[in-house]
Amino acid sequence: MDVLGRFRARLGASVSGLFSHGEMPLRRTAEYSGDAGLCGPGSVSWRVIGDVSVFVGAIRALLIQAAHPEAVAGVDDHSRYRDDPMGRLNRTAFYVTAATFGAMAEVNEAVDRVRAAHHGVSGTSHRGLAYDAAMPDLAAWVHNTLTESFLVAYREFGLGLTEAEADRFVVEQSQVGALLGAAPLPQTAAELHDWVRFHPDLAPSPGMRAAVDFLRQPPLPARQRIGYDLLMQGAISTMPPELTNVLDLKARPGARLATTPLLTFLRWGLRNSPSWRAALDRCNAPYDPSKFREMPAVQVPD
Repeated sequence: MDVLGRFRARLGASVSGLFSHGEMPLRRTAEYSGDAGLCGPGSVSWRVIGDVSVFVGAIRALLIQAAHPEAVAGVDDHSRYRDDPMGRLNRTAFYVTAATFGAMAEVNEAVDRVRAAHHGVSGTSHRGLAYDAAMPDLAAWVHNTLTESFLVAYREFGLGLTEAEADRFVVEQSQVGALLGAAPLPQTAAELHDWVRFHPDLAPSPGMRAAVDFLRQPPLPARQRIGYDLLMQGAISTMPPELTNVLDLKARPGARLATTPLLTFLRWGLRNSPSWRAALDRCNAPYDPSKFREMPAVQVPD
């Protein structure tokens, strides 16, 4: 392996190490040859979620989700994110990856896992309102903020989308939300942005403050913390004031300018998602191998 190859391998290992605290998605995806899944090779979703800007989108979504008192109460009361933050990150990444790039059997398995994890997640928020993770409106808050954040991150820091492509991404991702029973599910980018930005239920809460504080200081190794901090500041810089005011967040000056070269470097070093590559292989679709990482070797149990 040449020097560039060794450097890219070390960089990939450093990033993938964050997602090695659980089961790897698409381990058996080759067994579903020809199955395009929910989105397919020509989809906008594969381009958006296969790009490194997804790192900014994921941080942005977690922050925004905390602005809904009932949604964050469910996390605060029932999640083990403080004790097992990397495990929770891995489970979220598994779901997003499988639902986007998986064959239909893998999509349905990912959705079933989320439904099972949400079973029994219910209670009362600090403002006395009941919550249940199975409520269509709460499922919509989590799903729609994730979709909107991936879209915003890609448009701000990715390779760009037309308005028609942005609308296609929203429609494609709404299919996942429908499988989860989420409602409402906006069908255009403009409707989605407004739905998130002007959501009437948003307010500060004890759970929000705990979640934001945790996301500000996650338990990461020092070298990874530097990059994470830049990504988080970039995520905050893309939020409208209606959200940053609730979350009490303000991006540092120049945050967006600092995030852009980091993501350009990561895009060069990491290239496109190996899950995207595995999905293209499954669908027998042509691609340039030099633009993709390879899937890490895993032991597949019998």
